Amino acid sequence: MTSIDRRTLLGAAGLALAGNAVQAASEPAAPPAAPPRDVTRTLARYVTTARFNDLPDAVRREGTRTFLNWVGVAIGGSHHETLDVAVSALAPFSGPPQAGLFGRPERFDIMNAASLNGVSSHIFDYDDTHLKTVIHPAGPVASAILAYAEMRPVSGADFLNALVLGVETECRIGNAVYPNHYDVGWHITGTAGVFGAAAAAGKLMGLTEEQMVWALGLAASQPVGLRESFGSMNKSFNPGRAAANGLFAAILASKNYTSSDGMIEAKRGWANTISTKQDYREITEGLGTRYEAALNTYKPFACGIVMHPAIDAAVQLRDENRLTPEQIQRVDLKVHPLVLELTGKTAPRSGLEGKFSIYHAVAVALVEGAGGEKQFSDRAVRDPVITALRTKVVPAITPGVKPEQVDMTITLADGRTLSRHIKHAIGSVEKPMSDADLERKFADLAEGILPEAQIRRVMSLCWEVAKLKDAGEVARAGVQA
Repeated sequence: MTSIDRRTLLGAAGLALAGNAVQAASEPAAPPAAPPRDVTRTLARYVTTARFNDLPDAVRREGTRTFLNWVGVAIGGSHHETLDVAVSALAPFSGPPQAGLFGRPERFDIMNAASLNGVSSHIFDYDDTHLKTVIHPAGPVASAILAYAEMRPVSGADFLNALVLGVETECRIGNAVYPNHYDVGWHITGTAGVFGAAAAAGKLMGLTEEQMVWALGLAASQPVGLRESFGSMNKSFNPGRAAANGLFAAILASKNYTSSDGMIEAKRGWANTISTKQDYREITEGLGTRYEAALNTYKPFACGIVMHPAIDAAVQLRDENRLTPEQIQRVDLKVHPLVLELTGKTAPRSGLEGKFSIYHAVAVALVEGAGGEKQFSDRAVRDPVITALRTKVVPAITPGVKPEQVDMTITLADGRTLSRHIKHAIGSVEKPMSDADLERKFADLAEGILPEAQIRRVMSLCWEVAKLKDAGEVARAGVQA
């Protein structure tokens, strides 16, 4: 599927909205609109009635790619210190062993399994990204529903439908409040992700429309995650907790635990309480015809998405010119303000902090020609050659440069300069990773954790998930013996 095919799925509704926005910009400001009604219920009605057969083939395909990528990063993060600590802390308090953890032998109750797989999938900051909102959609949603599918078997088609609907739910809600909600400090993957987890789990449970309204309302009462956590173990806690919170909300609603009917849009509801922007059309318009889930992207680099253009440029210039660190005198970057706001750590002390350092990202890309998990390890952050080179990286906020862009100029010791402009980095909607790219990423992450034959089997099950009689087979195939 080409990037043009995926963007086409935005549909006529999206084009009409864009046209209306241009027209509105030239007209006098209208008086404030009356508070919207039935936003939560409209979304609940859609989720409860949407069928797998209604999904366009391209959306199913992207949902499958989303699932494959998520399983790969969850396996890859399964033996990081972060997960070791979390497993050790939670094991004494776990309930019955209902669900497994990717890449590990332990089993937990479904709440803790959902949380831990969500943590594991986000540790490397290598998971999928909805670029319009910087939400990492799969972590909260897939973690919740795969844990549930181990306890209550569901077909692969129902599982994939729920995954797509959960991603659609969280990304639409994210669209409604981004960027204002994110700008004040909320980690939107957690705060919006809980809705996706609740919607997807509720779909598998067969909730009625009213119960789904309550599930979304209970999700609204559990926003989790602050951006201050970035660079620490706490960051990956956020999608993990969102997965468990959403599952918790759906389970309560399935037993008729009630909530307000307008928890998203009410005057004192979720959107008005935690954001100064509320565009409810993003939630309700084009349901079933315009798919945010079709716009999901996958990271070729294991770090904050705003650094990807710079890594892409650095790798290209290094490889094309066979650069060595001693040749480089200075690296100038023209960047969007978000780059320094999110990744301005000049002297990261750990691999996790390195994921939020534009200085480290560029230096390691120039030295090692890559930006994978190994380049954002404690080893890489402390490497003396990389440490020396990052002092030569000079980012500058530049008007007109978009978040997905970078202008890089490398000044060499012999006086020559090398330049590269990146309009869209590899891994974006415009330059998506291929299926083969995703498989290589998966195999690299799982290497050393699972045997090669097991890795191939898990990947095959992910690609064929829609045909499985029991989606839980993927979870059972991906654990460590």
